[in-house]
Amino acid sequence: MRLRRLELFPGVFLSTVESKKFKSDCLSLSLLAPLERESISKNALLPRVLARGTLYHPDMDSLNEAMEELYGAQILPIVRKKGEMLALGFYAGFLSGAWVPDKSPLLERVCALLGEMLLSPATRGGLLLRAYVDSEKEKLIDDIRAKLNDKRAYASARAVELMCALEAYGCDDMGDEAGAEAVGYVDLTRHYRELLQTAPIEIFYCGSARTENVARALHDALLTLPRGRLNEDLGTDVRMNALEAAPREFRETLDVGQGKLCMGFRLGQCMEDPDLPAILVFNTLYGGSVNSRLFRYVREERSLCYSIDSVCDRMKGIMLVSSGVDFADFPAAREEILAQLASLARGEISDEELRSAKNTVVSAMRGVMDSPAALENYYLFQTLCGLSYGPEEDAALCDEVTREDVQAIAQSVELDAVYYLEAEAEEEGEATDDGAL
Repeated sequence: MRLRRLELFPGVFLSTVESKKFKSDCLSLSLLAPLERESISKNALLPRVLARGTLYHPDMDSLNEAMEELYGAQILPIVRKKGEMLALGFYAGFLSGAWVPDKSPLLERVCALLGEMLLSPATRGGLLLRAYVDSEKEKLIDDIRAKLNDKRAYASARAVELMCALEAYGCDDMGDEAGAEAVGYVDLTRHYRELLQTAPIEIFYCGSARTENVARALHDALLTLPRGRLNEDLGTDVRMNALEAAPREFRETLDVGQGKLCMGFRLGQCMEDPDLPAILVFNTLYGGSVNSRLFRYVREERSLCYSIDSVCDRMKGIMLVSSGVDFADFPAAREEILAQLASLARGEISDEELRSAKNTVVSAMRGVMDSPAALENYYLFQTLCGLSYGPEEDAALCDEVTREDVQAIAQSVELDAVYYLEAEAEEEGEATDDGAL
């Protein structure tokens, strides 16, 4: 699979991977915007509103009917946090041209509908429809509230929010209830028009069509795209070290039966010239797989937690260890998590576990090549990081990672913040476990 990249309009780039191995093609369009507290709710809301209706298909029923006529194509709103940037827009999945029964120009028709949703939304008096904005705002608020139902995901999000409270990265990709509630249809319309003019746009296509045909179809679909002075102030601020000399601690209480322990780390000086494949192998070995140190020792051997893993954001240089722990085991779990990191920093890494970690990463990279959606997400990350190589090359680089590479990253990592989610204290006079008052 070879990536081709070309510029359709000023600041509008198309990346394509031509492949005949899939029965479905994918096409995504992402407007890139800075991750900012004052605009995040508008950015989270906008694709939802644009997907409600267009000038020619003014409601969801007519839009869905149009997609059914495209052999069940789906064009869905998406918002993704990438470092300290947001990628907002649409993801389309549709039948590959070779499988279209009547050989109609399905790609061109999907591109046309995608362009219509982006550039010709349903409006009244030049403004986005208030009813659509208010309706989608309520749904967004419901989705924000629903995050509390998954306590582990909630704890991870809160740990990042508190750890990065002074950084844009602390923002959730949905924003918060207050921010969503404050968005009005006039303000959202103004924001929408500004984005069209200033946002860099990344378009990705994976499928059997030739790049020239995709470019032609998109050029026609986006011909009326207004472009002004592009926002070139996009990027991610990487903080190398912990904010304070000692790790900060945050404690919250909820009605939970199991504690959540989240530990936020900065990857440190290794982010000055990051070796992204080595960071990926390090994280997989430390806590990113079922054969990792954290899973084998903290969970399996010492039974200090019910679940545990580590996740690295290689754009931001942050690693988060998330675990479900009995309240009484908080200190021991924290100690063992740090002990395993210290062990890696001393180079205590067996050939077998290093090979296992690399095999896991290489297998995952090969899995990326089996899914158009995975390829789309992969190449968006690569583009935003300024990288041009693909999954095969990435797998080869990961396979070359050495024990010393992993050790150097472990030595660079610093604990910045620890978050505890605990049970609410029993009120005085409340029944005890044995029923006595």
